[in-house]
Amino acid sequence: MGVSGCGKSTLVAHLAGHLGVPAFEGDAFHSPESVAKMRAGQPLEDADRWPWLDRLGAAIGVAVRGEGVAVAACSALKRSYRERLAKAAGVPLVFVLLDGERDEIAPHLASREGHYMAPSLLDSQFATLERPAPDERALVLHCYQPIEDLRREVLAWTQDQVPA
Repeated sequence: MGVSGCGKSTLVAHLAGHLGVPAFEGDAFHSPESVAKMRAGQPLEDADRWPWLDRLGAAIGVAVRGEGVAVAACSALKRSYRERLAKAAGVPLVFVLLDGERDEIAPHLASREGHYMAPSLLDSQFATLERPAPDERALVLHCYQPIEDLRREVLAWTQDQVPA
């Protein structure tokens, strides 16, 4: 989880490849209307996000029930979004926030090609972001650590979080 451009998709692809598990890109679950809004530089509203979180959560749940483990990249910026995602999945979820400073992430986001997320929306994402509370099953990592270090930290932490 995290703001656009923090490396969620890169980490998820790396974890999925290492573990040999299904991976989901949250961006693929947005409606065409939501994609058009973001492409136009308009931030999504909660009403736009609920069906998206439900679709993604359901897909995660099916994969976990079939494979045992799945990974997904999803902004999940608010606690209510994480709760909605978990409810839709119907399986225990853990979250990893790839956290960073706006000044670190903005140049990466601006240099991305072929993505519909307008760089101008980064400020609205930071404004929306609710960092996980102590009672949430979430790990916070700096987003620009080497990918191998992120993988090791995630795998070590999740061993203690996921029920057997």
